[in-house]
Amino acid sequence: MNPLVILRSAATSLVRHKMRSLLTALGVIIGVAAVIGLVAVGNGAQAKVNDEIAGLGKNLLLIFAGSRRNASGVSSGLGGAQLTLDDAVAIRREVIGLSALSPEVRTTGQAVANGQNWSTSIIGVSGDYLSIRQWSLASGVMFTPTEERSVAKVGVIGTKLAAQLFGANHDPIGQTVRVKNIPFLITGVLTSKGANLGGQDQDDVLLIPYTSAMRRVTGDTTLRVIDIQVGSDDQMNAAQEQVEALLRQRHRLRKDDANDFNVLNQAELAKTAGNVTQALTLLLGAIASVSLVVGGIGIMNIMLVSVTERTREIGIRLAIGARGRDILWQFLLEAVLLSCLGGVIGIGLGVGGAHLVTAASGFQTFVSWFAVAFAFGFSAAVGIFFGFYPAQKAARLDPIDALRYE
Repeated sequence: MNPLVILRSAATSLVRHKMRSLLTALGVIIGVAAVIGLVAVGNGAQAKVNDEIAGLGKNLLLIFAGSRRNASGVSSGLGGAQLTLDDAVAIRREVIGLSALSPEVRTTGQAVANGQNWSTSIIGVSGDYLSIRQWSLASGVMFTPTEERSVAKVGVIGTKLAAQLFGANHDPIGQTVRVKNIPFLITGVLTSKGANLGGQDQDDVLLIPYTSAMRRVTGDTTLRVIDIQVGSDDQMNAAQEQVEALLRQRHRLRKDDANDFNVLNQAELAKTAGNVTQALTLLLGAIASVSLVVGGIGIMNIMLVSVTERTREIGIRLAIGARGRDILWQFLLEAVLLSCLGGVIGIGLGVGGAHLVTAASGFQTFVSWFAVAFAFGFSAAVGIFFGFYPAQKAARLDPIDALRYE
């Protein structure tokens, strides 16, 4: 029989039972839409995490103070082991490949200005901090190394804090913000960064010289964090090894002692986060694929019913010269057409749903055309796999028994 005739016959049979065909394809529709939609959400989450990590800075090493433990895992009692300004100076002087370094001192306090007060994050940093964190100023200037050395009472302000203290339309540059009754002159306004992954508003901040933070605000004599920017990607691992070796030497750690500090490599963090989010995306896609299998079972069930209903028709076709493989191809094509129809509708719903999520929530989704191709190909494979048995059963019917069927 001509292949076009077989295809036309299969399509005619499906059109004859429109509602049943649509309901049969519903499982595939839902499965394809779910695969595309969930993978798009997973891709969006992965992109969001990568953007947040990139927003930390470029070629960044973060050194955190930590507790010292020996080889057996028992704390040596230095649970508050700290980094010092001398550590920062030594790192800047001896580690090869560094392009910027900033000590970091953090606290929370009430900022008072213009008759308003607001609890905010106060961070003591060096002038390199903005370069390290890839953060720019919307207006004004950053404080200078001279102001750091002189423990000057100056600072730059985030947009959220500026709006709370001075109003959205008032320029805070040249104004004074008091922290612990100490007046800080505002010299610059930071560009907006929004919330980080932890939900903390990065614009609700006041940056002041780390010397001023330590001597005038917190009273600290040690650091909890040192931010380092390395000149290039290929120097990251070497710089990290140099930092660890230098700090172990300065902290007089023995060979069997664990580090009393932690070095976070931005490249390693990005790789780890990427692996986690990629695994999550694959998991979401795998879960959604179960719907496709369920849809395939539905197709097999309906095709078996169709074979039973059309037994007499099959007998007549065989009696007038149709071959078994013609019958097999007809029923197999019906199953494949059903699954492919479901795949096409599912693609439309999945892509549309992903865009709807972005429009409704502001969360950016990214449709993967690989996922689209995979979902459609899988739906076609489902039609072939679950349609073959009913088609084979129809092809093996005995013409005489089929003609006698009531």
